[in-house]
Amino acid sequence: MSKKPGFQFNIIKNDELDGHKGAMIIEDVAPVYIDLTEQRPFVDMGGLHGRAKPEKGVKWFTDMSEALEEEGERNDYNLIWMSLDKDERGVYYSGVTSCYFMTNKVGRRRRGYKMMHEHVNSLDHAMKGRYRLEELDDKTKQTLIEFLKERDPVAWENSTELHEYLGV
Repeated sequence: MSKKPGFQFNIIKNDELDGHKGAMIIEDVAPVYIDLTEQRPFVDMGGLHGRAKPEKGVKWFTDMSEALEEEGERNDYNLIWMSLDKDERGVYYSGVTSCYFMTNKVGRRRRGYKMMHEHVNSLDHAMKGRYRLEELDDKTKQTLIEFLKERDPVAWENSTELHEYLGV
């Protein structure tokens, strides 16, 4: 069996390689999930490889109507990519981006809607120190803010650019 042609990412950790095409150093990135129904945030490091609890065993579709063909137990999520960095202030959130996905459980089957390219681009933007949270409503932004304050008060206090972005 031949390999599919195309661009492949090598996810590396603790490696000081510079300029390697396709290399992503993800040591200082964390996936934070927000269950939009319960407004419950949680970290699941399996998300770095698309294997977080909400994503396991799901057949993904890029058309939401296909994921909702049968009525089931629907769950909506925002995945927040959090990138940490350190400077003279100390540790701070250097990049924060979000993307949406949905799962629908019908019996034992799980179907879901996700735009994979949006998730990859969102991770990339967070790693490059960008903030992109336009799709979050005010309630979800507040949930994220409270989570970050509780999770690491020092990093939150040092994240003045994020405060400005969120209007805090």
